[in-house]
Amino acid sequence: MFSHVMLGADDIEASKKFYDACFKALGGREGSMDPKGRVIYMHNGGIFLLSKPIDGKPATFANGGTIGFAVESEEQGEAWHKAGLEAGGTAIEDPPGIRESEIGNMYLAYLRDPAGNKICVMKRMG
Repeated sequence: MFSHVMLGADDIEASKKFYDACFKALGGREGSMDPKGRVIYMHNGGIFLLSKPIDGKPATFANGGTIGFAVESEEQGEAWHKAGLEAGGTAIEDPPGIRESEIGNMYLAYLRDPAGNKICVMKRMG
């Protein structure tokens, strides 16, 4: 359904440091900088980018919006959460763990990145 996700960030270096740590915890690589100053991550067929807003205005986050990344295990989710906190992220929502839902139980962990974007990791439980 999605071709890619791009988030705006005013401090590209702080955001790159954060996402480098988070994606490495998921088995990915550090992002690469393109000639336009955007940071590009490619992993498991997905593309994620960071960019200063093209219109020159400050970056803002989506109130009510969340971007979720898949994890293979609770342990990988815990590593992602720890790496994100150590790289400048902020813990939000309930602590990482399994949540019960009408659509099945799932492991979830949430952070805000340095630009204020709400992100999470999720694993659907058997």
